[in-house]
Amino acid sequence: MTDPKTTDSPNLDRIAKYLARAGVASRRDSEKLVAEGRIKVNGKIIDTPATKVGPNDKVEFDGKPVARKELTRLWRYYKPDGLVTSHKDEKNRTTVFDALPKELGRVISVGRLDITSEGLLLLTNDGELARHLEHPSTGLSRRYRTRAYGKITQTELDTLKTGIKIDGIMTGPIEAVLDSESGDNCWITVTLREGKNREVRRAMEHLGLKVNRLIRVSYGPFMLGDIPKGQVQEVKYSVLQTQLGHLMDFPEPVEKKVKGPKRGSHGSAKRYQKKADNKGSSKTKNEPQGRGKFAKPKRKAKVGAAGKPGGKYQGKFTPRGQGRGK
Repeated sequence: MTDPKTTDSPNLDRIAKYLARAGVASRRDSEKLVAEGRIKVNGKIIDTPATKVGPNDKVEFDGKPVARKELTRLWRYYKPDGLVTSHKDEKNRTTVFDALPKELGRVISVGRLDITSEGLLLLTNDGELARHLEHPSTGLSRRYRTRAYGKITQTELDTLKTGIKIDGIMTGPIEAVLDSESGDNCWITVTLREGKNREVRRAMEHLGLKVNRLIRVSYGPFMLGDIPKGQVQEVKYSVLQTQLGHLMDFPEPVEKKVKGPKRGSHGSAKRYQKKADNKGSSKTKNEPQGRGKFAKPKRKAKVGAAGKPGGKYQGKFTPRGQGRGK
């Protein structure tokens, strides 16, 4: 472990950043883990989030080694209602992470959906990516399909565009579009860019509506799509590079090179495959063809027109008087 006060090496990271990039927790939660004495560096419990670590330091979380940063991954998950978006719940309710497939490993959520909400929840193994996606300065939109009890007009919904006060704090602009009405309920599409706690529900309550179903259908460039409820689908790494490359670096994955034919060579794929198929074959050049008494040796090339084997004309196609023996 290196003294943070005396070293400014670019190869060193603050412990919170290191833990976040390793997928242990967000930077803020990583600082809490340090304060709780749950992080060791080179066998010693650390007590300050200012601690810096390098590639040769051994970092442990609750006595277990923290693996080096893996390639950043992101999943789309259709969260059903009835699940808490938390790793641990003080009321012992079932959490999102209890319901996820075990092969996913340790992941963290990008933001939260409350227990009665459903829809798109992004999951990642990279705390730094989660922080970027959550931060208000990024300005990523969150879109919801909302069913609410009560009557409303589009003119009333438009009053949300300039923001409203919730607990004395102004929200950002909220875009709400009245989609349809059925009986005493209406469907509204709500788009916002901050996502404060229960903001959609409280904005609807501000207008005299009571939300009875809330589905998040998109988060930034990522859509819920046709993912079945309770299922997870991974976002392709190339999509992360394209859609989120302006937020953080996505290094090219290291791939094993497979030896094969050179590009552009004549009939390369066919020849390479044929060569591979024949490699190690027990057949010899003059191996008989056919079976039993009908077996014959391969026909030898006749002398061609140029007087050499392999000339312009060969074998039975040699014109009379050209290249044949006297």
